[in-house]
Amino acid sequence: MKIIMLGAPGAGKGTQAIKIAEKYGIPHISTGDIFRANIKNGTELGKKAKEYMDKGALVPDELTCDLVVDRIHQDDCAKGFVLDGFPRTIPQAEALEKALAKDNEKMDYAIDIEVPDESIVKRMSGRRACVNCGATYHIVSAPPKVEGICDHCGGKLTTRDDDKPETVQKRLTVYHEQTQPLIDFYKKTGILHSVDGTKQLDEVFAEVVKILGE
Repeated sequence: MKIIMLGAPGAGKGTQAIKIAEKYGIPHISTGDIFRANIKNGTELGKKAKEYMDKGALVPDELTCDLVVDRIHQDDCAKGFVLDGFPRTIPQAEALEKALAKDNEKMDYAIDIEVPDESIVKRMSGRRACVNCGATYHIVSAPPKVEGICDHCGGKLTTRDDDKPETVQKRLTVYHEQTQPLIDFYKKTGILHSVDGTKQLDEVFAEVVKILGE
């Protein structure tokens, strides 16, 4: 089962991807996590990725494609995987198709979590991230047990630069220009399914499970 999660930044596709991975026993592959790990470790890739992420811009294709393709060919992806944050552009989608085709494989599902822009701005301004482990919270829908402190490692929680309203607006503009065309791309391949991302988290997941099957 090879799944791509689509949707604007803050639509909740990462949360749904984690739930899918747990239910179906497949790896959750998030380029965001890969980038953040590199940023935290101060690698060259991390420094380059941070420059783009802080501006609310997309990380260029060449910094992501090889990384993801290498990841999906690892042993734990034998039964499938769920991609979160990749592909983000048509060239990335084409590169992924080409890489899978070499092994006579293809993606099975593209799930689009639909949420209006104004809801996303409101949502993301409430997000907090741990400076140590990268765990994310929301002051309304998923607060930490102790305000400002990470449940997992006790680190300090902050608002990431890319969650500030002005950056979110920029990210949404970039999304509509560069990533939304993927909706049409996967519609043409016949694997696109859309769900209403404004519902409660469990209701959204129930819709996703209907699509993927028990």
